[in-house]
This record gives sequence, structure tokens and C-alpha cells, in this order.
Amino acid sequence: MRKHIKDKKRIVIKIGSSSLTHPSTGDINYRKLEHLVRILSDLKNDGKEVVLVSSGAQAVGRKEIGLNKIPSEMPKKQALAAVGQAKLMMTYQRLFSEYSQTVAQILMTRYSIEKEESRNNTINTFNELLNMGVIPVVNENDTEATHEIEIGDNDHLSAYVVSLIKADLLIILSDIDGFYNDDPSTNENAKLFSLIEEVTDEHYSMGKSTSSSRHGTGGMNAKVDAARIVCDAGSEMILVNGKDLNIIYDVMDGKEVGTYFKATLKENFKLEDYL
Repeated sequence: MRKHIKDKKRIVIKIGSSSLTHPSTGDINYRKLEHLVRILSDLKNDGKEVVLVSSGAQAVGRKEIGLNKIPSEMPKKQALAAVGQAKLMMTYQRLFSEYSQTVAQILMTRYSIEKEESRNNTINTFNELLNMGVIPVVNENDTEATHEIEIGDNDHLSAYVVSLIKADLLIILSDIDGFYNDDPSTNENAKLFSLIEEVTDEHYSMGKSTSSSRHGTGGMNAKVDAARIVCDAGSEMILVNGKDLNIIYDVMDGKEVGTYFKATLKENFKLEDYL
């Protein structure tokens, strides 16, 4: 069933804070970041259109400012994101340039999707960048996001991006091997699903909205919701463990890793209905 994945052309890859940071400190793991850039550049050289949805701005900001704890106050979080996003993009630009790749930064809020004019501008920007051979690096615009316009987590953001640009596949790199019927960190008998043909309410009850990472924000239910959006839009999603980034090659080779969410294509799909 996964053999066709190697033929997918437009790929969105989402990497979370848990896959980009050292578990002990929450600081960016630059060795993994370099490895990720090399793999994405390789996919691009193989003829794929690649979009990266990347967390990590606040982690980089904390390290730059010298804060050990994650602040609870929104202004401080936004200030750290502002510092960190600039440093993170500078790092991405430097690393990608070593492989002769050009990257562009796209920062989004709900306004980028809700308002028709903004949505069309966002779609056009993505398409032009991909036509130019540029790799867009996407994150939420945390410095401007308020409760009313925030997306909240990059699982949803990556799903929205897939829908907007009609990508073929979303790969979510997480801190878990895939989707289980229970939390594997507390239940050793939890079952890993290799295939989910349609997301149902039962999957939400299994997801439980929990996260085993101290640095991530999405939780499993956010990933289930992302899969529902992606699959209803007619695309596919694979949830895998990002501990070893070479798993991206396994996904693209059609190997049975993680959990594969099959496209369903809901009739009269409108992304606005999922916000």
C-alpha cells in the first residue's frame, strides 16, 4: 500500500521541538539540525518539492538570552520567539547554503488562512517559492499571535499548509513511534497502528491529548486532528519517530514505519471548517 509514496512530489515535513532539542536541556541539537538539512536537500535534489514546518524558536531564544526555564508569561514567550526565530532562520540559511539550497521564511497565524485575500496570498507565495526551487521554512508567528488568532501548535499548522498548497504527503516527526491505542509510556501492551484508513472519534479517545515531551505543545490528539484535516483534503500523512532522521528515507522508500493515515478526500472540503 505504501509503494506509491516514492512517487509523491510535494512533501511537507514537520519537526517538533522534541525532535530538535536535547531532552536534558531543551536546547537545540545542532547535529540533528544539520542531519535534517542534509536529508531535505537530498530529497530536493531527487526532484521533490519540500516544505519544512519547524518548531524550536523559543528554545533557541532561551539559549540566546540565557534562560534555563520556560517562562509562563505570554510577553516573555513572544520575546524569546522573536529572538529565537531570527537565530533559527540564520542557522537554517547557513546549513542549507552548504548544500546549495535557498530557503525562505514564512510565518503564519489564523489570519493567513481565515481571510480569503490573505489565504490566496499565502497560497500564491508558497507556489511561487516552490516553482523557484526554494525550500519554505514555516512556523507560527508567535510574536504576533494572540488567543484569537493563534494556531497553537505546529501539528495543526503543518496540516493547514498541506491543505493550502495541495501537498501530496505530510510527514510528522515526533517523539513516539506512531499512533497507539494507548500511551506506550504507561502501558507496555499498547498497540501500534501501522495503518489508519479513516480517522474516527475512537482514535481521538485513544489519543487522549497527551504528550510525553516536556518541550512539545501538540500532544497526540493534535496529531490525530492533523491527520483528519490532511486526509479529508485528499492527502496522506505518516507519523513517525524523529529520533533517527534517516527514517525520512524509510518513509519515502515505502517501508512500513510509523503510522500511515490514508487519504479519504471529503466531498466539498473547505479548510475554514477545520479552524
